[in-house]
Amino acid sequence: MKIIVPMAGMGKRMRPHTLTIAKPLIPIAGKPIVQRLVEDIVKVCQDKVDEIAYIIHPSFGKATEDNLVKVAESLGAKGTIHYQSEALGTAHAILCAKEALTGNVVVAFADTLFRADFKLDNTAEGIIWVKQIEDPSQFGVVKLDSNGNITDFVEKPEHFVSDLAIIGIYYFKDGEYLCRELQYLIDNNITDKGEYQLTNALENMQKKGTLFKPGTVNDWLDCGNKAITVQTNQRYLDFIGNETLVSNTVKQINSVIVPPSYVGPNVVLENTVVGPYASIGENTNIKNSVISNSIVQTNSKIVNQIITNSMVGNHVNLVGKPLDVSIGDYTTIE
Repeated sequence: MKIIVPMAGMGKRMRPHTLTIAKPLIPIAGKPIVQRLVEDIVKVCQDKVDEIAYIIHPSFGKATEDNLVKVAESLGAKGTIHYQSEALGTAHAILCAKEALTGNVVVAFADTLFRADFKLDNTAEGIIWVKQIEDPSQFGVVKLDSNGNITDFVEKPEHFVSDLAIIGIYYFKDGEYLCRELQYLIDNNITDKGEYQLTNALENMQKKGTLFKPGTVNDWLDCGNKAITVQTNQRYLDFIGNETLVSNTVKQINSVIVPPSYVGPNVVLENTVVGPYASIGENTNIKNSVISNSIVQTNSKIVNQIITNSMVGNHVNLVGKPLDVSIGDYTTIE
């Protein structure tokens, strides 16, 4: 089994956080998004995953590449790096890892997470994971026949055709077949809105008789922008359980950690309340502050702050001044 992870996008909706790191490396409950993603896929695969192929932009750098390879190795798989220099669509991105498109393949785009309690049916020709949602107009959706098989793919429907949104995770029994269909799009310049799209390959495969089944997940967690990433962090901490995920190297001085929260190695807390739903990265010092429902990354310093529904990057100094106030009766400060 191979896992293909296209993640070459520059994450413009997540700026400024993606100016220095790739979006899939932003932490959710203490682990990068892409690590959470591949760990969850490995859990549902019945076959051993022997390779995880990452498609990245060349500008991501060696440190990012080394971290991705380590994630694969931690799961008992080989990590390989492939490059997409220009954003030419989802089909083009997958084809950049054509050397890995052999045998059973899972393709998972690295800006989405999921929670599921199934095992992957590796006897199926193809599986496309979907989630029923209220407003499908901003997503690709599938239509099903009376037997529950997929009949149509519709990209961002202007009128209601289905509420089963494609979440960006796919299974293919025959990776070589997928590779040929993707190459066909490139060779014949078949594009949609100027890009080579996986959906077009799926349609061609279906016309040739490939039977695609829908896969369903319990939860679909997006990481497309700051607000929804903070929400995903909150939900993931809930999934992990009502417990405090605190490193044994955390130093607490007159401080409280409210679960569920993640606090990484070598964090120092002084006169501070962390949580609920806070993720604090390693080597961060926090003093005289309250932080809830937020992601704070690594090596940062926070003093005299009340932070909620927020993201703070790496190597940040966020220092305020304590208030000295005299407030009379019947006063409201918001």
